[in-house]
Amino acid sequence: MFKAMTRVCVALLLLCVVVAGCSKKQAPVTKPAPPPNLSSGITAPDEGEPSSQPSRISETPLAGSEVIEEDGISARALEDLNRDSPLEPVFYPLDSSELDETGRMTVAANAQILKKYPKWAITVEGHCDERGSDEYNLALGDKRAKSAMRYLLTMGVLAERLAVVSYGKEKPADPGHGETAWEKNRRDEFFIIAK
Repeated sequence: MFKAMTRVCVALLLLCVVVAGCSKKQAPVTKPAPPPNLSSGITAPDEGEPSSQPSRISETPLAGSEVIEEDGISARALEDLNRDSPLEPVFYPLDSSELDETGRMTVAANAQILKKYPKWAITVEGHCDERGSDEYNLALGDKRAKSAMRYLLTMGVLAERLAVVSYGKEKPADPGHGETAWEKNRRDEFFIIAK
């Protein structure tokens, strides 16, 4: 009887260790739907009100001590590389997640840089201005990040190199409270997270 109880306790303990170990892993990033046809224009799905349940994908923390060893621009620590990033942000009109012509040109230029450095993986961060609820802005930031990600896919960047995260209005580029600040805050930023 004692041996049977001991075996049950050991089995339960092992099960707890396995479950605890598995819970620390990050959820896998789901692959996006196939990219839209370029001739029809790039738009985010459901241009109306964003859903109240945005998908929030955790970003991989930057490893400032990692050094990329491809050439002069990339032979720097990720932290330094992101501080003076060769990847440009994209800006959006109020309540929109649709890339305009300037946005498409910026994402295309970023895609060319990513093609030049094929080992780089990035996170596309969606941001909003301070107006609107937290939930609305998280959903809109998610749609913005996914819109830029889909356009990168159409430009030939592989899906496994891309992740998205929405910060909504949590990380303004400009803490001001007027249109000048709001224009800077309605954006996607592109961060290099792996070499």
